[in-house]
Amino acid sequence: MYTIDNKTYPCSTSVTMKFIGGKWKAVILVHLKDGAKRYNELRKLIPTITERTLSLQLKQLEDDDVINRTVYTEKPPLMVEYTLTDFGETLLPVLHEINRWGVEAAKTSKKIIRKTS
Repeated sequence: MYTIDNKTYPCSTSVTMKFIGGKWKAVILVHLKDGAKRYNELRKLIPTITERTLSLQLKQLEDDDVINRTVYTEKPPLMVEYTLTDFGETLLPVLHEINRWGVEAAKTSKKIIRKTS
């Protein structure tokens, strides 16, 4: 049993999913693996996510110390960048394997149709 923020998790898998679970967290993290991104960059990279959902997911990832939110105020306009924390970077091998599995699943599953733009 594990406890995070006064919530109990029954196993290590549920702990991992607390940090990357849901439809969008892993997707956001994959886009941050190559470096800092601004909010609008993430919106363009993930066009099917709503602004509200992106904001909420970024806030949760920040609260969980998976990403850093840096605000630059030296000169207008205000700029905010998101980057992986050291803790967030420890998730990269997991995200890599999730991605690898998705690529292989797309090759073998009759349910998956890959659309190219």
